[in-house]
Amino acid sequence: MTNRYIMTAFGKDRTGIVADVTRLLYKNNCNLEDTTMSMLADEFTLSLLFSSQLTDIVELLTRECRRLELDKGISAFVRPLQPQQEGNDKSYKTCTLHIEGLDQAGIVYKTSQFLADQNLSIIQLDSAASASPQSGATIYNMTIDIQVPENLPFDQLEENLSTVADELHVDITLER
Repeated sequence: MTNRYIMTAFGKDRTGIVADVTRLLYKNNCNLEDTTMSMLADEFTLSLLFSSQLTDIVELLTRECRRLELDKGISAFVRPLQPQQEGNDKSYKTCTLHIEGLDQAGIVYKTSQFLADQNLSIIQLDSAASASPQSGATIYNMTIDIQVPENLPFDQLEENLSTVADELHVDITLER
């Protein structure tokens, strides 16, 4: 039986960091299924979904991760996933939120809390702060892909989002 796992890893960016982390999976006969990798400040971050038929893979990789930290300065963690649940009856559509405004504390929290309160799941969230070319003020941009139940009226969601936009003084656009 094949089991699935997630590994997260991060370390000071340098040439070879991806090879160092994925070598552990390759050398232990794991099958890499999906990845997200990006730079945060001067740290390179990796999120890896993989599968393995070995029953003791978590213990084995945990030891390998400790060695990776000592030898290469990369922190890595492995966690098993529960088997996927079949038979999800609900029908969803994917929508994208674009949020832009002056950088301030709480934009991600208040937006994600609103989505949680509405039972809307975040699929992916990307954000970055950058200087405005006109004023030099720090502008925060965020893109969030969400799952929206097919039966939720799009107009109602847009109206509810306008409340969050007003509270945060940001622009929020919703794309179907």
